[in-house]
Amino acid sequence: MAREIRQLSGKLLNRHSISWALYDCGSSAFALSVLAVLFPLALGGHWSAGDDGAIVTGRLSSANAVASLAVFLLAPVLGAVADSGGFRKRFLFLFAVLGAIATAGLGLVGAGEWPVALLLFVIASVGYYGANVFYDSLLVDVTGPRNYSAVSALGFSLGYFGSALLLTLHVAMLRAPASFGFTDTTAVMTFVFVSAAVWWVLFVLPLMFVVKEHRKQRETRSGVIRDAYRALAVTFQDLRRYRQATRFLLAYFLYIGGVFTVIVMALNFGQRLGFSQGDLVAALLITNFAGFPATLAYGYIGHRIGPRRALYIGLSVYIVVACWAVFLENVRQFYMMAIAIGMVQGGVQGMSRSLYAALIPVDKTGEFFGFYNTLTKLAHVLGPVLVGLGVLFSDDPKFLLIPLLPLFIGGALMLLRVSEPEALAADETA
Repeated sequence: MAREIRQLSGKLLNRHSISWALYDCGSSAFALSVLAVLFPLALGGHWSAGDDGAIVTGRLSSANAVASLAVFLLAPVLGAVADSGGFRKRFLFLFAVLGAIATAGLGLVGAGEWPVALLLFVIASVGYYGANVFYDSLLVDVTGPRNYSAVSALGFSLGYFGSALLLTLHVAMLRAPASFGFTDTTAVMTFVFVSAAVWWVLFVLPLMFVVKEHRKQRETRSGVIRDAYRALAVTFQDLRRYRQATRFLLAYFLYIGGVFTVIVMALNFGQRLGFSQGDLVAALLITNFAGFPATLAYGYIGHRIGPRRALYIGLSVYIVVACWAVFLENVRQFYMMAIAIGMVQGGVQGMSRSLYAALIPVDKTGEFFGFYNTLTKLAHVLGPVLVGLGVLFSDDPKFLLIPLLPLFIGGALMLLRVSEPEALAADETA
């Protein structure tokens, strides 16, 4: 086994795959520090200070909905446009820089200026999700199908490490501003948003300078956007030709909705159980620090047994966690649950990306990953809706995750109908 790990490491540790994976280190820091923690805290405590909590929640959910709708409409078309001229790297850079500029702008928004903060948040979110369309599609350019699982997991693993590292620094600054030379938490907030933006841009540079798109650029015409919409309609029809990819997308739609809901409902779940804000942030950090080595290991497992079988491991853990939540009693058990989720969260996402990459045509990766990200955004609606319906039947927070069981179980059953390509089991080098 040690020999196999060394051989696999030799294939992975090349400048192309590492440069690609490092982007996740920067963008995931935005997802954790800004999307999950800092923006919600600043919106309620600074930009909307004194406003009713329900109104603040409505503003946050509305901003997320607008960003999701924008990506839902843009992602497939942007992917098709990028494929038509081989411009995926350029589009990734454009969206990443756009998102980073908006993120840095959040640090300059004054108290009470929540409309400006929401606008910048939407722009930053669109930049993040839009860039991911092209980042995901570039997986096929940095390695061969045999190593998709390991390289994809490497990206998520570095993302966990980078995001947890930056959030740890930000939390320490917010708790003790004077220790870091800041006058107050307002000055810290300016720094954390600007630093998250700089961190994001720094980690996009290796990808831009090192990764190459391994396909010839086709001549672009003035009507390329119109043609992209036409191609989008054709692709919907042609999905029947890619039956395995279609089956996978149906399975993915179900289980990723559950995975996303566990991520976004974790803090609310802990709050309703009476855990402190410090405990909740600690749980987030535990999840991410556990996710760093676990996702690397998950990549090796996926390389050995195939991404579909590796997905079953992760989905089994999520099913256990949803049932375990019913019996949760104290913060120590909450931390144990955070570790369990961290062990498989990145692995499930990484194996999903690698399996899908092997099921789609190589010359249309931007377009097909546009579908993938669009479906992801749609799935992000499914889980919260089920949880909301579940609350109507029981207000006990311990039953919060039970409505997600059909998503995990249904997705696992649908995966039974997906056949892995022979290339994933081929003995080839990256």
